[in-house]
This record gives sequence, C-alpha cells and structure tokens, in this order.
Amino acid sequence: MGMRVIALDHPLVAHKLTVLRDRNTHSSTFRQLADELVTLLAYEATRNVAVAREEINTPVAPMLGTKLTNPKPMVVPILRAGLGMLDGMTRLLPTAEVGFLGMARNEETLEVTTYANRLPEDLTGRQCFVLDPMLATGHTLIASVNYLFERGARDITCVTLLCAPEGLKALEDALDPDLDVTVVTAAIDEKLNEKSYIVPGLGDAGDRLFGVVD
Repeated sequence: MGMRVIALDHPLVAHKLTVLRDRNTHSSTFRQLADELVTLLAYEATRNVAVAREEINTPVAPMLGTKLTNPKPMVVPILRAGLGMLDGMTRLLPTAEVGFLGMARNEETLEVTTYANRLPEDLTGRQCFVLDPMLATGHTLIASVNYLFERGARDITCVTLLCAPEGLKALEDALDPDLDVTVVTAAIDEKLNEKSYIVPGLGDAGDRLFGVVD
C-alpha cells in the first residue's frame, strides 16, 4: 500500500512533451500530441491491470491466454482538462467504463468542491484510472482520490502529463494508508511558482487543449 510514482524515461515521451511545452504549439497540434502522449502513459499505467487466464484455440493449437477481468476498469477524467486525455486512455482500454468528476477550487480558500459527478455509487473492487494533465498543488487529485476512496475504490492510478514535486508530496501526505495509489507521469518538473503554475511546465492545459474560456 502507499504511493508509487512512475516518470516515463522514453525518447518518444520526451519528444512529444517538448513540443507540448513549446508556447508556439497550436491547440490542434497540442490536442493530437497530448492524445499520443497519454496512450504511451496508458501503456505503463495499465501494467498491473487485473487479468485472468482463458482457454482459447489458435489456428494451430489450444492454449491458455490472458484477458482483462470483470469488474471492468473505471476511467475517470477530471473536467475539463482531463477530457483531452480520455481518447488516449480508452484506446488501450476500450472495454473500460468512463465516469466523470468535476472539481472546482476556490482560489482564496483553496477548498476543492465537486460540481459534477457521473460515477457508480459503489466502486468496490474496481481499478480506477484518474486523468488530469497537471499535478500542481495536488488539491484536485487529493479530492478526487478521496472521492473514489469513499465509494470503495482501493486501487487508483493517476495519469498526468506533468507533476510538481510539491503536489506529489501533498498527495502522498494526504493519502489514507489503506489506499494503493500509483502516479504515472511524463515528467516531474522543477517547482511551483507563486501562482501555483508548474515550472517550466506547459501553461494551463485546459486552455491549451480547448481554448480560453472566460
């Protein structure tokens, strides 16, 4: 139990992340690259997905193969930016069910509240994959993980494009000891600035994916 952090060390991940970071990369390219990068992250994130043995017949001989088991994995994008990661994740987990969480943070109190929830009430025994591009302060992911924990989930993997060390520490400090949490990310950056932006980061992921919403 506890928290594991996996930062992918792969030239394709580094290349795509570099283009995502570039301020001159337009939204359409940003979306496509984020999608491709999430699929690479999803490959690592699903390494411990639940499987069972199944007897099949190849054209040559019978054999014991491997298939994903029930209950199906639950993929949970955090609105709004997490939506930009959904296709990349479900490409590798097409049988997964998708739930949504909307989390809003009061900028003055830093309190996180839930404004949208499309999830089963009971997540007992379900592996959950939470999608949120940036783990900055950690407040949103802490609230999301606790939300899933309250519904019975015990095995949660957070998939992020970037993490700040401060956010990782906050998440680890806030975790219930009974929870098994893995964070899979493309990079752990240097720090947070005074506005809680990841440095060097890539800016506001939601704005860069979907445009600025006033």
